[in-house]
Formats: sequence, C-alpha cells, structure tokens
Amino acid sequence: MEARSRLLVVFLALCVVSVVAAAENVTVGQLSSYHGGGATYNAKSYGAKGDGANDDTKVLMAAWKVACGAAGTVTLMIPPGTYYIGPTQFHGPARPPPSPPGKQSWTDRAATDLKRFGNDWIEFGWVKGLTVAGQNGIIDGQGSASWPFNKCPIRKDCKVLPTSVLFVNNQNTVVRDLTSVNSKFFHIALLQSNNIKMLNLRINAPGNSPNTDGIHIERSIGVVIADTSISTGDDCISIGQGNDNIDIARVHCGPGHGMSVGSLGRYVGEGDVTRIHVKDMTFEGTMNGVRIKTWENSPTKSFAAHMVFENMDITFKNIKGTSSLPVAVMLRCGAPCQGVVLQDVDLKYKGQGGTSSKCENTKAKYVGYQYPKPCAMRLARSRGCTGAGGVGLAVVVVPFVADL
Repeated sequence: MEARSRLLVVFLALCVVSVVAAAENVTVGQLSSYHGGGATYNAKSYGAKGDGANDDTKVLMAAWKVACGAAGTVTLMIPPGTYYIGPTQFHGPARPPPSPPGKQSWTDRAATDLKRFGNDWIEFGWVKGLTVAGQNGIIDGQGSASWPFNKCPIRKDCKVLPTSVLFVNNQNTVVRDLTSVNSKFFHIALLQSNNIKMLNLRINAPGNSPNTDGIHIERSIGVVIADTSISTGDDCISIGQGNDNIDIARVHCGPGHGMSVGSLGRYVGEGDVTRIHVKDMTFEGTMNGVRIKTWENSPTKSFAAHMVFENMDITFKNIKGTSSLPVAVMLRCGAPCQGVVLQDVDLKYKGQGGTSSKCENTKAKYVGYQYPKPCAMRLARSRGCTGAGGVGLAVVVVPFVADL
C-alpha cells in the first residue's frame, strides 16, 4: 500500500464549527444561544466518512467553505467519529466569522510521513472573529518520527519541518482550552495577526525535541497569552520581529530554553519590537529565563523598546551533568531580582579543575546538594547588549546552565 500522509481526528463528542454574525463580539459563554437558531451544515452530508479509513480532507474543507460563505448564524457540525485528513487550510474571507467553540473531547493526530506536508499542518487564515476552542481537545503532531530529520540546530540552510497550527492574517481571534503535544516543529505560530487571545493552553514536548517552540509570534499586533503551561525542547514563547503590544501573564515554562525576544536583526527590513509586557511567569527546569537576542552586524536598523518583565519565578531542579566552561552556573539579572531557586545541582567541569558559579544582581535560594558551591549576590551596573544600529537591550533575567 502506498504510504500517505494523513491526519487522524478522533471526536469523542460533538465537534462544531460555528459561524456568527460579524456585527457582535461573541464570547464562548454566548455561543450556546447561537447554536439553536441558524442553519446547520453536517460534514457527513458533504461526504465525510469518519470511519478511520477514508481520507476526509477535501470534504471537510468543502463543508467549511460552504458554512464560511453563508450569511447569518451558521454551524458546521462534525459528528463523532475518526477522521483521516491531510494538511488542512481553513481560510476566509468569511462573510460571518467562523467559530469552533468548546466543550468537546477530540484528538488530532498528524501523519509521520513528511512528503505531503508544506510549512504547516493545520492553517487558519484570513478570517475575522475566529474562535478555536475545545475542552479536552488534543493536537498531536507525532513529531518523534520527524525530529531526526530536523537539521536546523546545526545548519542555517535547513529544511523547516511543518508547524502544527498556523494562524495567519486573522483579526479578533480567540484560541482557548486546547492541548498541543509533540509537534514536528513549532506548536503554534502567529503571523500577521491582529488582536488575538490565547488562553488556557497546554503545550507539551520532550525537553530534547528540536525547535518545538511553544508559541512563536511574528509581525502581529495586540497578542494576549495567559493561564498557559508550556513544556518544550526549545523556547516556550518566542517573539520575533515586527511585533507590538504583546501581553503575557501567568505562563508556566519548563522544560525548555525559556522565553526569548528574538533573535532580531538577522534579515533586511525587519520590523521593530515594542511594548512587550510579561508578568507572573514561572520557569522550572529551563536552560534560561528571559532573553533578548540580537544578531551583530545586522543589515538594517530596527528597534526593540518598551519592554517590561515583572514577577518572574525561576526554578532549576535536579540538574546533573558536565559543563564545557569552568563557570557552570551563572545567574545574571539586569537589575536586582529574587525568586530564583536552585535545587540539587551537580555539574562537573569537562576539563581540569572544578566548577564555579557566579551571581550578578541575583538573590537565589538554594535547596539540597549544590556543586559548584552557591555564589553570593554581587551588585553590578545594568549592562545592555548592543544590537543592530547600536540599540541597547536590557537583558532582564538570564540564568543558564552550560552544556547539560
């Protein structure tokens, strides 16, 4: 049998895609009142089998297109079943905004064959007023079969693997109550989107999975990420170029590389990054806390400004291994900070001699065994890192452990 790339969608309860009139800002709590009045389109009426064997990609996209183009209150209903589909695009422009609301239990499971995939797996684009929500909904990228083919950690000219879910050119979007596991590349990417809220998400991948950023944001305005837990093999949240007014609150990060702004300044014509506000974020078992990363010798000027990071708690727990540098533990803050915890740390130097630790503007709490010995806080002037065009960037929290 010819191997084909397929997506497995398991609906344990009724899954609906609702389309509501653009004249009103609809919340999840209000959606139930809309379901009873408008037209309903059943995906099986368009040929969807939901039997776990037939490819339902085209018929589901056709049903979406009909519902998306209808006027008034419309529901696209996908009955319980097992749906095999390939890479899928849910595109507008819609006359009213499509809105797949929660409470449903289902699993999307990606194929492991990369031949049919482009840069993303599930794509929502060019839609106004979209709500994607699903209690107990799981998006399973099945990335473990694809990670060995990812050469991006060692080659700049690598082939990028598909992102699990891409939101592109959307306005007034809500994404809530979803779980994404084991993405092939990024879990979720936001591109050129305005006014998007991401609430109560659960994102998980092993700590050694390459480039599995939790949420990547680029060229977007007005993004809110809140009450979310992210465990990945890369950045929990990465903020790329051209972003403005990003608000992140109550996000748990770890394992992973921490949170980063950048890397910035690599390409010609990058947009500025402004008004970034991050608060009440916790880091546990991450390589870093918060970083602002820039490329030196950038081809054009861009600015990174008006960034605030507050109430950050960072925990390093059960860290064992070797370090390529004598300084195995370095805790550095741009301004005096607290809330850093190191528990049971044992790091040996690969070369001759022992390891040491350094602290700069950081007051840490130590629990359990500590090697190297804990360091005392040393006050220093806040130092910026100079990026493209001499723009000073304050590195607020950058604890790291080298080469675990």
